[in-house]
Amino acid sequence: MPDGYLGPNTYIPLWLIMIPIWYYAGRWLKTNLRTKQVPYLALAAAFSFVIMMFNVPIPGGSTGHAVGSALVAIILGPWAAVVTTSVALLIQCLLFGDGGITTFGANCFNMAVVIPFVGYYAYAFIAGKTKITERRRIIGAGVGGWLGLTVAAACAGFEMGIQPILNSSATGVPLYMPYGLNVTVPAMVFGHAFFFSIIEAVVTAAAFAYIARNDPSIIWNYKAIESASKPRVTAAPA
Repeated sequence: MPDGYLGPNTYIPLWLIMIPIWYYAGRWLKTNLRTKQVPYLALAAAFSFVIMMFNVPIPGGSTGHAVGSALVAIILGPWAAVVTTSVALLIQCLLFGDGGITTFGANCFNMAVVIPFVGYYAYAFIAGKTKITERRRIIGAGVGGWLGLTVAAACAGFEMGIQPILNSSATGVPLYMPYGLNVTVPAMVFGHAFFFSIIEAVVTAAAFAYIARNDPSIIWNYKAIESASKPRVTAAPA
């Protein structure tokens, strides 16, 4: 979302929500990121930046694109995805004018918080205690990518759609986003659910399958997954 789409009574609270999230995400990285994973953190930020540059205009006043945050959340952890996606969005905002400064907090909330956490926990729920290379995990990664982006699109549609309600002139003319919820939410959800989120799902599932098969040790909770997937051996009664 560029500048001018959201009023201050929307973008200021989202900025304030993001500040402690960024702070905690930075501390989480310092505590949990292993040396082997550091190069992948930079690679993940670059991946998110590139994939988000392919913007397609959609009805309702915004654009649609894949993000890659769910994949980063599954591989490096959702808190790492908060950082990498926020960095990618910041570069887009400051250097390419893609996304506004006032709406930066809102864009980060949608794409650097909603997508990673919805995507990761959807993946974890479907994967259960299966082995890292099981097809169920690959399906879970794809579903996580699809659901995370679709929910984030719904959040963006809601944020834009409430602007005519919150910010209108005395004569009823919208001061910011002119379209209401009846336009913005369907446009964002349908456009993503039936196109962009499918791309996100395919990319997330394919990339996860490749990493799980070739170098699963870079996955942030790999040891916990392997431990949980091993069958428990109980001692035979004497």
